Amino acid sequence: MTRDITSILIIYTGGTIGMVQDPKDGILRPFDLKRIMHQIPEITGLGYHIEAVSFDPPIDSSDIDPETWTRLAEIIEEWYSKFDGFVVLHGTDTMAYSASALSFMLENLTKPVIFTGAQLPIGALRTDGKENLITSIVIAGAREYGKPVVPEVCIYFESKLFRGNRTSKVNAEQFNAFQSANYPTLASAGVHLVYHREHVRNPGKFRELRVHKKLNAQIAVLKLFPGLTPQVLDGILGSEGLKGVVLESYGAGNAPTKLWFLKRIKKALDQGIIFVNVTQCSMGSVEMGRYETSRYLLNAGVISGYDMTTEAATAKLMVLLAQNKKDEEVKMLLNKSLKGEITIP
Repeated sequence: MTRDITSILIIYTGGTIGMVQDPKDGILRPFDLKRIMHQIPEITGLGYHIEAVSFDPPIDSSDIDPETWTRLAEIIEEWYSKFDGFVVLHGTDTMAYSASALSFMLENLTKPVIFTGAQLPIGALRTDGKENLITSIVIAGAREYGKPVVPEVCIYFESKLFRGNRTSKVNAEQFNAFQSANYPTLASAGVHLVYHREHVRNPGKFRELRVHKKLNAQIAVLKLFPGLTPQVLDGILGSEGLKGVVLESYGAGNAPTKLWFLKRIKKALDQGIIFVNVTQCSMGSVEMGRYETSRYLLNAGVISGYDMTTEAATAKLMVLLAQNKKDEEVKMLLNKSLKGEITIP
């Protein structure tokens, strides 16, 4: 390929954007990526060199797992020097998890990796996939003064570009399926594509891409709810091999003060299980110690996740636990913004 022409690699993992309705039973099934490109001939008018690779078979987003993330990271690593940007077509249900994971796995990233998808198949008359894909390609190829405008792992959906590890899916029916409640958008698409450069993360000094391919999935997400019983809590925290817990607490990081609950959390902490506390609220931040109901967790050694999303905390914990770091270093890094995933007061 000619290097003065912007080059984009599209990676199709699966998802609604690449589905077609089977006329026999009406069920949506994946079809070949080349047919997606055929559905959007406008892509050729961008003037980019575009190639595509596809998972075979495509994976429904509900089946995404850490092995999929490693596979994605390896594809980007393999083609990193040959392409200026990457567009990942992905199902919406777990897209925020995958974008979060890739943000931590791709260390020293200096090129755009844009996740996108659709609520309606690309062949549907009213599909949102067409605009999502075209604009994602444009963003992945955008350069200024010879450098990428958005050298991050992002999600583009319904005219907004979000930092990947700040994003959650919040709507199963509307086209505006995602939100970044605690961090501003990186770009907005209307008549003009406007980049909010002050919110884009600058990678700083150039360093060679380093890919963290190992993840430790021996973690649990514990969502607190009124009526949580000792038996259920013990079943989760007593899981064999458990290394870490993402604790979805109430409000600003609050949890029950019942003695049995506090003792079981303390027992798990003493066993070396790492806890990171995130809020169940879609907006706002954990402020451990602000209320009495969170002070015990803080004193016991639970780490504050501040305004991290559950998706980001889950992925970050998996990546850090796989790096054979000492527990204290893992805790320190959980409490630190590595890829712009936390706003620390």
